[in-house]
Amino acid sequence: MAPSLAVAAPPPVLKPSANALVAPAVEPARTSTSSAGHDYKGFVAGVFSGVAKLTVGHPFDTVKVRLQTTDSSRFRGPLECAMQTLRNEGVRGLYKGATPPLLGWMFMDSIMMGSLNVYRRLLSDRVYGVDKAALPSSGHGIAGMMAGATVSFIAAPVEHIKARLQIQYAAKKADRRYSGPLDCLSRIYKHHGVQGVFHGLSATLVFRAFFFFWWSSYNVISNAMRRHTAMSTPAINFWAGGLSAQVYWLTCYPSDVVKQRIMTDPLGGGLGDGQRRFPRWKDAARTIYQEQGIKGYWRGFLPCFLRAFPANAMALLVWEAVFRSLPG
Repeated sequence: MAPSLAVAAPPPVLKPSANALVAPAVEPARTSTSSAGHDYKGFVAGVFSGVAKLTVGHPFDTVKVRLQTTDSSRFRGPLECAMQTLRNEGVRGLYKGATPPLLGWMFMDSIMMGSLNVYRRLLSDRVYGVDKAALPSSGHGIAGMMAGATVSFIAAPVEHIKARLQIQYAAKKADRRYSGPLDCLSRIYKHHGVQGVFHGLSATLVFRAFFFFWWSSYNVISNAMRRHTAMSTPAINFWAGGLSAQVYWLTCYPSDVVKQRIMTDPLGGGLGDGQRRFPRWKDAARTIYQEQGIKGYWRGFLPCFLRAFPANAMALLVWEAVFRSLPG
């Protein structure tokens, strides 16, 4: 007799009970459009924006510093300051002290813009949990503050040397205290060491904390222009860069006046440049008010405000264009 073929019954389907624990579905990890591999682009583009900023802005800066560090008996306003400088020292007088910031701005803008780009990415990934393109204005502002603090450690000695060179009014080199940036740097270091070179660092950190308003407003203005105008991306970069820089200077200018007073204050000792007046930030702030009142905090504001738009508009236009053109 042939054996019978038995068909195995299918295994029973087990239905989970109401109390059973069900593993949650695993959501795919969010992939950010920003990448650490692209961070180099911000640093490289910053070199070019630094050159653009100095070329356009340094003459305005010289007039600003001279007005900030003198009283009204020497210059009645920015136009008289500029005309006297041209008459007595020529065009080169407006670019006096340009060598340290030329090298400095290339390096500083590289660090500032590069670190800004990195902080934007880190905040969008780690704090806000969004793609960098969707980072809110507050995130851009915080990234700006962090970038400002980072670059201050480079900016403080560069701006210190620049300020001391800018307030040398003698047309002949032989009549000046410092023959140039290297002479100024070496003499300050010889008599006051690293601390003397970094004189004004705390005031620089205060001043650059206002980067919050620059970079948050840059994002606000850029987004508004994209929504409400048909301007090209470079045009938006230009206008948003210039306008946001003016917002920045409207908020930070008094702290810049205090910073310049501190940086041009005599260091004393072996330099033989006089007696130090401002051992602390509040001493400089108080003296400005006692000498000139509230108006003292805004002395030199006009050339600074006029400089802010073209210098920073061009710098942001160049930075964004170079950033987009780099591979990665």
